[in-house]
Amino acid sequence: MEKIKKDILSLLTEDSRLSAASMAAMLGVSEAEVKSAVSQLEEEGVIVKYTAIVNEDLAEVERVEALIEVKVTPMRGHGFDTIACEIAAHPEVKNLYLMSGAYDLAVIVESASLRAVSRFVSECISTYDSVISTATHFILKKYKVEGALMHDEEGGRLSIQP
Repeated sequence: MEKIKKDILSLLTEDSRLSAASMAAMLGVSEAEVKSAVSQLEEEGVIVKYTAIVNEDLAEVERVEALIEVKVTPMRGHGFDTIACEIAAHPEVKNLYLMSGAYDLAVIVESASLRAVSRFVSECISTYDSVISTATHFILKKYKVEGALMHDEEGGRLSIQP
């Protein structure tokens, strides 16, 4: 990959709101070069989506997130891809990763309630023939997301003074 594209990706990863003009000034290239490179990265599927990281506590968002570890039997000739694609198709699934370790897939789901997550695990994920077991972990508080701290230093616990 060309250096300019790598540099643009680095900048956009840090702040996806940067304009082409800002990136051009930072990189010492023309705005047209930046626009062209970004368009190519989008067309090639390297840039998949632009998004915002929201502090859900401050935005008063009421939803439940859970990490579901899934142990599966890989399919001959397809490995984990088929079951991963089937699980990923559910709208509750926010992220899905193939993992090393005791479980094969890590599934991050988002739903309106604990009961809805529980129902998703019992009625959807566990019903696949290749699923051997699951372990569900509810996310209670987010401290850091995609490199961004979710709470300022003063928002944390008070230290105990001797």
